[in-house]
Amino acid sequence: MEKNIKILLIEDNSGDAYLIEEQLEEFANFSYELKNVETLNEALSVLKEQTFDVILLDLGLPDSDGINTFLKIYNKNPLIPIIILTGLNDETIGSYAVKKGAQDFLVKGQIEGKLLQSTIQYSIERKKAEDKIYKLANVVESSNDAIITESFYGIVTSWNNSAEKIFGYSAKEMLGRPISIISPPHVHEETKKLSNKIIHGDTVRPYETSGLRKDGMIIDISVTLSPVFDISGKLTAISFIARDITESRSIATKLRESEERCRIVTEQAGQLVYEYDIDNDKIYWASDVKKITGYTQNELLNTGMEFWIDNVHPEDRTEVLNQKMKYCDQGIQLIGDKENFHMEYRFRRKDRNYVHIEDNGFCALKGSDSIKILGVMTDVTEKKETKDLLKRIEEIRKKEIHHRVKNNLQVICSLLDLQMENFRQRETVQILDVLETFRESQNRVISMALIHEELYENGGNDTLNFSLYLKKLVQSLFQTYKVGNANTALNTDLEESIFFNMDIAVPLGTIVNELVSNSLKHAFPGKDNGEIRIKLCREEREECKDNRAESKNEDCKCTRFILIVSDNGVGMSESIDIENPDTLGIQLVSILVDQIDGILELKREVGTEFTIRFTAA
Repeated sequence: MEKNIKILLIEDNSGDAYLIEEQLEEFANFSYELKNVETLNEALSVLKEQTFDVILLDLGLPDSDGINTFLKIYNKNPLIPIIILTGLNDETIGSYAVKKGAQDFLVKGQIEGKLLQSTIQYSIERKKAEDKIYKLANVVESSNDAIITESFYGIVTSWNNSAEKIFGYSAKEMLGRPISIISPPHVHEETKKLSNKIIHGDTVRPYETSGLRKDGMIIDISVTLSPVFDISGKLTAISFIARDITESRSIATKLRESEERCRIVTEQAGQLVYEYDIDNDKIYWASDVKKITGYTQNELLNTGMEFWIDNVHPEDRTEVLNQKMKYCDQGIQLIGDKENFHMEYRFRRKDRNYVHIEDNGFCALKGSDSIKILGVMTDVTEKKETKDLLKRIEEIRKKEIHHRVKNNLQVICSLLDLQMENFRQRETVQILDVLETFRESQNRVISMALIHEELYENGGNDTLNFSLYLKKLVQSLFQTYKVGNANTALNTDLEESIFFNMDIAVPLGTIVNELVSNSLKHAFPGKDNGEIRIKLCREEREECKDNRAESKNEDCKCTRFILIVSDNGVGMSESIDIENPDTLGIQLVSILVDQIDGILELKREVGTEFTIRFTAA
């Protein structure tokens, strides 16, 4: 070992640490750097910042003990060899750690200098060898080629994943069986002769032949046969590497067909292929040049760069000219750098109208030293116009969002005005009443904020899943009023996938906010086990059923919904008239029900039950 070996000693016993340091100083036959830390956390921090060649690890540390100490170090640093330091009574744990990935273990009190030195050296070398084997195994298993090993007698001794994919046989099916299974009968002799050549030390060039899949299909394969030697250089097996070339053999035919398809596609897609000969200042066109430029092939036959630049829009001309000249003047250097160019500009057609052109190309050599530019032009006029349209749509959408927010803020202001009017009618106002009013207003704002949150999470659509929204809203209300309502239960029966637009969602959310808040505040004075129930579902009418018999649209315009908010509390006083309520909360509910053209019913037999029926598109 010529390099400086970096050793991390994780040991909290200063005496043991000193002994290790002495042993290394006296017996190590290699240069080293030793760093000692005393806790697991300190070790993990050091390993994040520094690299080490080997770790000497005591399993009993102030902040960790036993096999978990090793596992925490190993899981974060699997590439560093770890040597366990154990007590006389911990040899079993040391052996277990080796099974889990440690390189070796040493028993404290029995560590000699030469043993420590050799253990460190062997651990590092063994870890390197393991890593090489692991990497080689990964290469074999991740290869796209079938990598197979066969004995001198043609028996399969190894079979990778790609071999299974190509030939259809699993490793379990092929190991120990003749390799001739994957060869059609007519190539058996050929395979034997070539294998014998390898055995006799001859070289066999890669060749193409036929293979036989498990399903009986004959495929074309490219095969490379190579000798496999053991550590002493003795020939022990034959490596058989196969690649499925069934598809690639038909490439020539497909290329010819592809060229024709490419011509058709480029014409249909509004693309124009060109070649610019820099030396002769000539542009040669493929595809239907007239479709993009309005000019025929003959009209452009003797045109060069000057003609093209003259027809570029004046505002784009300087940039296009600079880019083109860069590639004309520095073509040789650009070929070496493999640099491509991309430009977008406006081009004037023969009919004097401008189209948007996307121009992509690169420099290439023509012959020995003549430089040309190969490129593809695409008419992106429609794409540009669509992009501009989408931009305008996005601007309209943003305005609509601002409009929604403004309207909701106006609603909040109106609610605050109602609260202020309520206070003006009182002769005296208590601080607790003001605080309670602030909390009610806060809940109303939250109910609206949750709507915008749901709309945002739904990708900014105009409708939101109201059932999901209700769950979040009620959860927020229970959190707000949890003091004094610890035993109040919530029972929800919400039909899934009910979507409302903002005109329905905002007032309906505010209604639920008012009714649930009212129950939480007033329904359960001194009651241990209260329950609030919320139900939301569709309620079909007869005329809607008739329409649905003729239509597949499940959400027809006449769909009616029913919302029920109830509790098993003390009930609402008979003196409260929902037609002419004298409390702000019930007034607000009544106003909002009217706003959505709904019908409000109140039952007081057992607790309180509000039923709201409304129609939504």
